Amino acid sequence: MEKKVITVIGATGSQGKGVVNELLKDGTFKVRAATRSPDKYVGKANEVVKADLTDLSSLTEAFKNAHGVFVVTNFWEGADEVAQGKTAIQAAKDAGVNHFVWSTLPDVEKISHGQFDVPHFTGKAKVDEMIKNAGFENYTFVQPPFYFQNFIGMMGPQPKEDGSIGWTLPLDPSKQVIHMADINDFGKVVAGAFLAPEKVGKGSYLSLASERYSFDDVLAAYKTIGKTYSFTQVPGKVFSTFFQGAGEIAQMLAYFEAHTYMGPGAESQIQLAEEIATGKFTSLNEWIHQNHN
Repeated sequence: MEKKVITVIGATGSQGKGVVNELLKDGTFKVRAATRSPDKYVGKANEVVKADLTDLSSLTEAFKNAHGVFVVTNFWEGADEVAQGKTAIQAAKDAGVNHFVWSTLPDVEKISHGQFDVPHFTGKAKVDEMIKNAGFENYTFVQPPFYFQNFIGMMGPQPKEDGSIGWTLPLDPSKQVIHMADINDFGKVVAGAFLAPEKVGKGSYLSLASERYSFDDVLAAYKTIGKTYSFTQVPGKVFSTFFQGAGEIAQMLAYFEAHTYMGPGAESQIQLAEEIATGKFTSLNEWIHQNHN
């Protein structure tokens, strides 16, 4: 029998890459990587196609004969996530896709009753309703955590005026409110969803988190490899002036402090993600030891 095809959007990004690798490792499905620049693709997918979330015909083509699709949008690239989600749903419907897996995040507006404005969370969540009403035979919502990879990326430790290196953030460092994990583990959850539609294909939410951490935990984890970092708490208003887009980060961290990253009642979603994942998740300590030799 020919293997069923899964099309992975954003196959070169941090989420998509993990999904491609985990599906290939499992071997049940044939993997089709969809990217805006297929000529630059260096992953291991069985096939690669050009697709753009703003272009319905290219997406429909990329979803053709696919049993399932994994769709992720990128707010930080200036994406209109609601519009892109709509286009992806339309393309998947037109192509006759059976299982639609959507990378989403909690609806901060709803959870906080409008107190916090975090568009890169809420924008994705707004698409959830459309998917629920689209009539897919199977559909699953997957929620990525705060990536450990952020610590060597956009939220890495910075040199400070007092000569120390570390973080300056509008957050209480003692509060364990940030659900974190290695983003490569996200693929294990997504692959698990495609493999178990009877368990999670009717609109289940799967939230990836190896643990809920505080910044004190992060500092302690780095100490185990001999790195001493500092943490300075500043008011959100002050932090918002630091760089373009800092206001959004300040709102996000204030939301974490009030409601945690995944929001209230996420425990069962975290447990379900763990249960159906195709492998174990990496802890913060393990990740730090693996990535900072």
